[in-house]
Amino acid sequence: MAANEEKQQGHRPGVYKQKNKGHKHGKHRTKGEIERENKGRVSVTTLTKKQRKELGKMDRRHKANQLRKTKKDQVLMEKRRLGSRDGPPHLVAVVSLHANADAGAVSKLLRGEGAGGVVHLERCVSGVGDSFGLIVPRFKQRFTFLNQSTDDMHSLLDVAKVADSLVFVLDSTEGWDTYGDHCLSCLFAQGLASHALVCQGLSDISVKKRVDFRKALSKITEVRFPDSRLFPLDSDQDATLLLRHLGSQRQRKLGFRSRRSHLLAERVAFTPNGPMEGSGGGGPSGLGTLRVSGYVRGCALHANRLVHISGHGDFQLSQIDAPPDPLPLNLTTVRATKPGRGRDVEMQDGDESEAPVRVLMKADPSSRESLQVEAAVDPMDGEQTWPTEQELLDAEEARKNKRVMKVPKGTSDYQATWIIDEDEEEENGETDEESNLSCSRKSDQRYDDNMDEAAEEEGLKRYREARSHELFPDEVDTPLDAPARIRFQRYRGLKSFRSSPWDPMENLPLDYSRIFQFQSFERTRRRILAEAAADEDGAMDGWYVTLHIIDVPVSVMESVQSGKPLVLVSLLPHEQKMSVMHLLVQRHPSNTEPIKSKEELVFHCGFRRFRASPIFSQHTTADKHKMERFLRPDAPTVVSVYAPITFPPAGVLLFKQRNDGVQDLVATGSLLSCDPRRVVLKRIVLSGHPFKINRRSAVVRYMFFNRDDIMWFKPVELRTKWGRRGHIKDALGTHGHMKCVFDNQLRSQDTVLMNLYKRVYPRWTYDPYVPSQLPWFKKEVTIEMDDLDME
Repeated sequence: MAANEEKQQGHRPGVYKQKNKGHKHGKHRTKGEIERENKGRVSVTTLTKKQRKELGKMDRRHKANQLRKTKKDQVLMEKRRLGSRDGPPHLVAVVSLHANADAGAVSKLLRGEGAGGVVHLERCVSGVGDSFGLIVPRFKQRFTFLNQSTDDMHSLLDVAKVADSLVFVLDSTEGWDTYGDHCLSCLFAQGLASHALVCQGLSDISVKKRVDFRKALSKITEVRFPDSRLFPLDSDQDATLLLRHLGSQRQRKLGFRSRRSHLLAERVAFTPNGPMEGSGGGGPSGLGTLRVSGYVRGCALHANRLVHISGHGDFQLSQIDAPPDPLPLNLTTVRATKPGRGRDVEMQDGDESEAPVRVLMKADPSSRESLQVEAAVDPMDGEQTWPTEQELLDAEEARKNKRVMKVPKGTSDYQATWIIDEDEEEENGETDEESNLSCSRKSDQRYDDNMDEAAEEEGLKRYREARSHELFPDEVDTPLDAPARIRFQRYRGLKSFRSSPWDPMENLPLDYSRIFQFQSFERTRRRILAEAAADEDGAMDGWYVTLHIIDVPVSVMESVQSGKPLVLVSLLPHEQKMSVMHLLVQRHPSNTEPIKSKEELVFHCGFRRFRASPIFSQHTTADKHKMERFLRPDAPTVVSVYAPITFPPAGVLLFKQRNDGVQDLVATGSLLSCDPRRVVLKRIVLSGHPFKINRRSAVVRYMFFNRDDIMWFKPVELRTKWGRRGHIKDALGTHGHMKCVFDNQLRSQDTVLMNLYKRVYPRWTYDPYVPSQLPWFKKEVTIEMDDLDME
C-alpha cells in the first residue's frame, strides 16, 4: 500500500482549468528598464525632433500680453494712418437712400468754411462730377468726398468696394424708400464698409416734436443698423462732428479688398497705340495705353502683376510712376512755437507742379504674368490607334442601320454623323423631361407688342414648371414613340446615392480641356495670400502713383468720359485663368420668380462682374451632389459656373436681367471654392402603377412600354413612395408589364419609382461684358392660380 501511494501522481489541470489574468504593470516599462534595454542609444526621432520649450505661468501671461499689445498697436496704427500724411486720403462716398434726400446738400455743407476744412481739389475723382478733396488742419486729416448716384447700380457697387466710409443720407420721416432698401440689400451682401447715417431737416421741426421724430427714425434704422448713431446735419457744427466721427471711427476690414491692392482713378489719360506699338507689334486699332493716377490702397502694387478694371477685363502694366501728391497734408499753414524762438514757422512745400515724375518700377517681360485665360488644347491628345477590321465592320454596319434625321441643306454624310438628335441632345434651354410636358398656353388679353406677350407666356410657363416640379419632384414621363433605353441612355442607376462610387474623371466634356485645376486649392490659396501679405516690393499703401496700362480698348476711356468711376484691382497669381467656380448663395426674399438652372444670370463676385449660365446643386458634405432644377428659396444652394479663378473670401450677388433692361437681385452669398472634380448629378424618376398585387410581388405597368426596355433597366433598384424597396424580376408580355418583388406587401395606392442619374456640367457662356442697368422700378406681377394649374 505504501508503494502504491508513493507511485500515485498528483492532480494535473485539464484544458478547462481556470486561468486568471496576470497583473498589469500599467502597460509601460519603468525608466530603469528602458535605459537597460537602450544601453545609451538615442532614437533618431528624439535627435531630429524640435524641442518645445515649456513656458512657466508668468511667461505665458507675459507672452499673451505682448501679443495683445502688438495687435492693438497694429490696429491703432492702421486707424491713424488712414487720412494722415503717410496714408491715403480717407475716401468717403455720399449715398442718398431716399428720393427726397439731397446728397448734394450734404456735400455742400461739408465743404463749407464753417466745417473747419479747406477744399483743395475740385472734381478730384475721374468720372465723378461732384467730388472734392478736403484737408482738415484741426484733425490733421485729409478726405476725398464723392457724391455717388444710385441710378447706376454697377457704379454704386464699384465705389462701395473701395470706399473707406459710406455716408447714407436718409429722409427725416421715412428713412429710406423701396429702392433705397434694394441698394442696402446689395451693399450688405457685397460687404459693407464703415458707415454713418445722416439726416437733414430735423432743425425745421418744432422742438416738442423733434424728439419724437428722432425716436421714430431711430426705430426705422434699427432694422438695418442696430448699433449705428444718427447724425443730424443742418449746421456747420453738425458737419464738424460728422468729420470727427468719420476720421476716428473703427474701420471695418473687407477680406476681398484687404488682400489685394486697389485704387480709385483720380486722373485718366488715353494714348492710342502707334503703328509699331502694342503687344501684337502691329498696333491693333482701338487699343492704346491708359495712364491712371490714384492712391494705392490695401497691399503693395507690383508692376509684373495683372490689373483688373471692373467691367472691362484684365490688362498688363508697363511701368509705375510716382508723380507729386495732389492733396498733401502739409500744404496748410501750421503754427509751431520752437524753443528759443517767439515767431511762427510756416512749413510749406514748394511748387509741386514743377517736381519731376519719378519712375518707380518697370515691368519685366520675362517675369510678367501672361494674359492666358484658357489652357492650350492639343487636338492630337485624343487621337487613337488605327482601327481594327472588326471596328471597321461594326462602323459600316452602324452606318447602314442609322436612323433618318433632318439635317440642314448641303450637309454631307460625314457631317450628319456628328449631329445629335434633339431627343439625345443635352439640355438646350430645357431639361430632358420638359420636352414631354404638354403645357397649354392661355391668354385672355391681347397685347399690341408681341415681345410683351411672349415674355408673359414664358413667365407663366416657368411658373407651371416650377409648380409641377414642386408637386412631383424629378418625375418624367417615359416616351411612347422612342425606346426608353435610347432616350435615357446617358443615365445610370445607383444602389446608394451616398455610398455608390462615381469617378469624377469619367467622360469629361471638351470644355474641361480649356480650364485649370489645382492639386489642392486650399493649400494654394493659403500660400498665395500669405505671400501677398508679406510682399513689400512695389508701390506701397498710401502712395500716389500713375499706372501705365497697355493694350486697353478705347471703350474704357469712353466709359470714364460718360461719368462712370474707374476702379482697378491688382490680381493675385492665377486669378485670370478659367476654372469651375462654386458659389454658395441664398435666395433673396424680395424675388419670388422661378429661377431655372442654366438660365443666364449676372454675377458680381469680388471685383468682377460677368454673365454666365450656372447650374444649381445641393450644399452637402458628400462626394456627390444632387442638381436642383430651380433655385430653392428655403435652403442654401451651390451655384457652379465657368469663371475666372478668385480666391475667397469674396461676396457674391446674382442678378437677373428683364427684357426691359432692369436687373433684379435674385440671390446673395459668398465664394465657396474652385473644384472641377465636384460631381453634380441630375436625377430623373420614372414612375409606374401597381396593376396586380400578390403579397410581396406585384405587376407594374406604365413605367415602360416594351419588353426590351424592361430587360435593359432590370438591374436598377425600385422604390415606392411609401418606403418599399424591390427589383424587377421578369417582363410579362410585350406591352410593358413587368413582375416586381418588394421587401413587403404593396398598397394599391402606392407608386413604384425608379431613380436614374447622370452627371451635368455648366454651360460655357462666360461673358465679361455686362450691360448697364436701367433705372430700377418695382414691377407688380399678378398671376391667377387657375392659369398655373396643370392640365
